Amino acid sequence: MSILGVNGALAGAYQYANKAQKTSANKASFTEQLQKTGEAGISKADAYTEYLKQKYGAGVSIQNVGKDQSSIDRIGAGTAGTGNVVIASNILEQMANDPEKAAYYEGKIQNYFNSVPRYQAELSAMGHEIHSSGIVIHPDGTVTHYISGDLKPEVRAKIEAKMKAEDEEKAKRKKRYQELSQEAAEKRRMEMETAYKRQTMEEMLASRTAETGRVTYVGTPETMSSVIAAYEMSAFITQRILN
Repeated sequence: MSILGVNGALAGAYQYANKAQKTSANKASFTEQLQKTGEAGISKADAYTEYLKQKYGAGVSIQNVGKDQSSIDRIGAGTAGTGNVVIASNILEQMANDPEKAAYYEGKIQNYFNSVPRYQAELSAMGHEIHSSGIVIHPDGTVTHYISGDLKPEVRAKIEAKMKAEDEEKAKRKKRYQELSQEAAEKRRMEMETAYKRQTMEEMLASRTAETGRVTYVGTPETMSSVIAAYEMSAFITQRILN
């Protein structure tokens, strides 16, 4: 069936497409896409979606995405690569029916693709790599670029190695601290034990000295001198021990 035989909607899309710019030589223009489909009942939005997929790749999807962070996070988690183009359904209708709207939003899309090398370079300089990125055209016509990624494997390996080394060093310091604490505790125990023994000995000697002082010596005048001499020698020895 020729293009003239399609329904009014397709014919209108064909007239619109004649106003659109051609894409690169290896991709079909919107006009050529309509000529290939050539089926009665096809909508301009469907035909335009196919044109966008040929122009920008299979990452083109039509869905309404909110501007809140959780909505953007879901898109980032659900896509891969850098060729993702998400267009709200009402915006797609506008683009399919208004060449000026199409040119405006296609310019936004192309600007995103032109920015990808810069994003990659900036993230790479920080040790990151892109896992997923794209452009979202929201229902209100605003545009969001999103990027999700992670550290490069080699950068992550270096960080993990450094963290492991730091953990090992901390473990060594902790072990040494425990050893020093045990040594200090043992030293204190020995000092306390020595002090206790010394105190016990001093108390014992003091007690004996006191008891010796209370002894009454009895003897004859002839033996008293030797008893006194023995007492004095005992006192002298006790005094040397205490000192």
